[in-house]
Amino acid sequence: MSAEDLTATETIGVERWPRRYTVVVLSFMAAFVCYIDRVNISVAIIAMEDRFGWSETDKGFILSAFFVGYLLFQVPSGYLSNRCGGKLVLGAAVIWWSTLTIVTPAAAMMSLPMLIAARVALGLGEAATFPAAYNLFSRWVPAAERSRAVSLLLSGVPLGTLFALMTSGWIVERWGWAAVFYSFGALGIVWGVLWFMLISNDVAHHPTITIAERELLRGGAAPPTRSAVPWRLLLTQPAVWALIVNHFCSNWSLYILIAWLPSYFKNEHGLTITNAGLYSAAPWLTMFIVVNAAAWMADTMVRRGAGLKTVRKLMQSVGLLGSAAFLLTMHSVDSAIGALLLMCGALGTLAFTWSGFLPNHLDIAPRYADVVMGLTNTAGTLPGIVGVALTGWLVDSTNSYASAFSLSAGISVVGALIWLAFGTAKRVVD
Repeated sequence: MSAEDLTATETIGVERWPRRYTVVVLSFMAAFVCYIDRVNISVAIIAMEDRFGWSETDKGFILSAFFVGYLLFQVPSGYLSNRCGGKLVLGAAVIWWSTLTIVTPAAAMMSLPMLIAARVALGLGEAATFPAAYNLFSRWVPAAERSRAVSLLLSGVPLGTLFALMTSGWIVERWGWAAVFYSFGALGIVWGVLWFMLISNDVAHHPTITIAERELLRGGAAPPTRSAVPWRLLLTQPAVWALIVNHFCSNWSLYILIAWLPSYFKNEHGLTITNAGLYSAAPWLTMFIVVNAAAWMADTMVRRGAGLKTVRKLMQSVGLLGSAAFLLTMHSVDSAIGALLLMCGALGTLAFTWSGFLPNHLDIAPRYADVVMGLTNTAGTLPGIVGVALTGWLVDSTNSYASAFSLSAGISVVGALIWLAFGTAKRVVD
C-alpha cells in the first residue's frame, strides 16, 4: 500500500469513529451516571421522610451532606488526575460512588448519621468526575473541538437529572424507595467495566488510534507529560478567581433546583411524588436542549470572527442575568403550569453559562485544566452545602420558597458583574 493510500485509509478511520469520540462519549456517560446517583434522593426523600419522620431541616442536612465530600475531594482529585491520568481516577471514582449508592438504603435504615456519612462518602467519589474528564480532554480533544466536547460532557448533568426525576418517582411507587438506589448503582458498575476496557490515557501509544488522529492530537491537545503544578501562579491570576467566583454563583441556582424542585412542586402545588418528578424533569430537558444550542451558537460566533473573550462573556452574562430574572418572578406564580414555565426559563437561560465559564478552564490553562477545575469546583460545591441546607431552613422559617429563589437571583447578578470585570479567554498559564 502506498503512502497516499495509507493516508486515505487513516483519514477514513478518523471520520468513521475517532478514538477521541469514545473518550468524550464515555465521559458524558460518567457525568450522566454521576447525576442520576446524585439526584435520585431528591425524589426518593419524599417517601423517605414519611418513613423516617424527618423535618424539612433534616432533609436539608441530608441533601447537603453529599456536597461536603464533594467539596473536600475536588482539589485532591484534580491533582491525582494530573499525576495519575484521568482513566484510573474517573474509573475508580465511578465504581466507588456506585457502590455507595447501592448501600444507601442500608445506611438509612441504621440511622440518620449513617445516611449522612454515606452521602458524604458518595460525594468524595463524585468529586473526581469533572477534573478527571478535563484531564482526558486536555490529552484527547484538540482546541477546535473543546467547546463541543465540554458541552456534551456537561449534557450528562441535565440528562442525568431528567432521567432520575422521570424514573425515580415511578420506581418508588412500584418497588419502594430503596429500589431507586439499587438500580442506579448497578448501572455505574456496568459503566466501569466498559471504561477500563476501552479507555487509555496515552494518545501516542494507543493500540487502535489512526495515524491521522494521532497527528491531529499531537498538534492540538495538551501534551501528556505534566510538570509540577504552579499553584502560586494559578492562585494569583484574576482570571482564575473570576472562574472560581462564577462557578460558585452559577452552581448556586443549579444545586438549589436539583435538590428542592420536586419538594417545591409537591409542597407548593400539591402534586403527587410521580407528578412532582415529572414536572421537575421538564426544566432539565429544556436545559439539555439549550446547552447544546448555546454551544453551537458560541462555536459559530467564533468561526465567524467573534473574539473568544467576547463569546465567553456574552454566554455567561446571558445565563446568569436571564436565570435571575426568571427566579425573581417565581413569587408571583400561583399555578403548577406557571411555575413549570418559569423554571424552564430559569434553567434554560442558566444553560448559556456552560458555554461561558466551563470551557474557560481549557482556554486559560489547558495543561492544568484538571487542577483548575478542582479549584473552581471546590467553590462551586459550596452552594450544595450552604445553599441546599439554607433553603431547607428558609422554607421552614417562611413557609415559602420565594426568599430562596430571590437569594439565588441576587447571587447570579453578582457573578455576572464579576465575570464582566475580570473574565478572559487569554491563556494565563502555559
